Amino acid sequence: MSAQILPIVSLLLSTFFLMAGAGLQGILLPVRASIEGWSPYEIGLMGTSYAVAFTLSCVVMPTIVRSAGHVRAFSSLAALLAISVLLNGLAVHPIAWILVRAIAGFALAGSYMVIESWLNERVTNETRGMVFSLYMVVTMAAMMTGQFTMPIVRPELPAAFMVCAIFYALAVIPNALSRAQSPKPLTQVRLDLPAIYRNSPAAVAGVFLSGVLSGAWGNMAPVLGQQIGLTTAEISTLLVSTMAGGLVFQVPLGRISDRIDRRAVMILAGLIGLGAALAALTLWSTSVLGLFAIAFVIGGVIYPAYSLAVAHANDYAKPADFVKISGGLLILYGFGTMGGPMLAAWLMGVYGPDGIFIATGFAHAALAAYAGYRMLCRSPVPPTERDAFRSVPLARTQTPASFALDPRSEPTGLREGSR
Repeated sequence: MSAQILPIVSLLLSTFFLMAGAGLQGILLPVRASIEGWSPYEIGLMGTSYAVAFTLSCVVMPTIVRSAGHVRAFSSLAALLAISVLLNGLAVHPIAWILVRAIAGFALAGSYMVIESWLNERVTNETRGMVFSLYMVVTMAAMMTGQFTMPIVRPELPAAFMVCAIFYALAVIPNALSRAQSPKPLTQVRLDLPAIYRNSPAAVAGVFLSGVLSGAWGNMAPVLGQQIGLTTAEISTLLVSTMAGGLVFQVPLGRISDRIDRRAVMILAGLIGLGAALAALTLWSTSVLGLFAIAFVIGGVIYPAYSLAVAHANDYAKPADFVKISGGLLILYGFGTMGGPMLAAWLMGVYGPDGIFIATGFAHAALAAYAGYRMLCRSPVPPTERDAFRSVPLARTQTPASFALDPRSEPTGLREGSR
């Protein structure tokens, strides 16, 4: 075990520091913006600019890394991240933050792609599953660490931005000192929407709507917390509760989808999310613990919805097309994350804090309705011919390079033999 892990320790350390910085920055900016009195629309635009730049980076970064090399590209991107968060502290203005947030989204996507391609180069078919699982654990733990750092550093002070910059700077050191050889060129993704839609219309709708959900909740939930008077520690707990729900629900929902039509599980996830949103509209103001429980349930269906959609798409795809199909779906997910923050911001501007639950409830209802419609149009793949469900990292931190690391991309995997 140690012989398999030691060669990737430096990569996982860089991942931890990078994700901790991303986790802190992702919660720090909307909370500080709320403290400054900015409107939900301005805060929503920050989330949209991040999503646009993140998605664009997934498309163009392979060309940049091919020219500059992995080590120089990663070091430059991490430096750009540190600069971006320091600029947030220097220029506290909505327009400046919208532009700088786009820089951070572009740099984060590129950084993730470099690390994921590096990890993929260091694994074999025998160790791929273990490394992929370890990568998931590190990303989740780091995101939670970053989010829980905010109450310590206090978002109203400049120190919060400095600590975030330190996390990004620390991410450079393990990779810069590593003796690992640079990996092969990054995975180049192309969005062939007609082919992806023909393969699985339900998966296209599923990843897009899960992007809307993730973008709406991930960017505007801190604003919700600030509007209703939660402390910074409680806002951090709100987001961590969401991630914890994703961790707890992902495997049970996935295992159920291995036995029945995955679209039926997508319907179930949509109805659970809709029920949580409706409960929130009447119960969230009565108890902070109740709000945390609602966030736990919402997270329990937001994050698995993406994994279920990817698994459903690959039930119909050829094994050799796994990376191409999954990478294209990730770009569609990015389109959803562009609209999610603005949808929630618009509804919060009209209905106040309830707006975020109206947004998530609408998206969950649309997911359940469309999955149900598709069940009437197409027969499911028999359970014996499906690949077993596998959890994936948080989609909002995932790039096409992570699908090359996924055990389902193995050229000699079980999935190929089952066809």
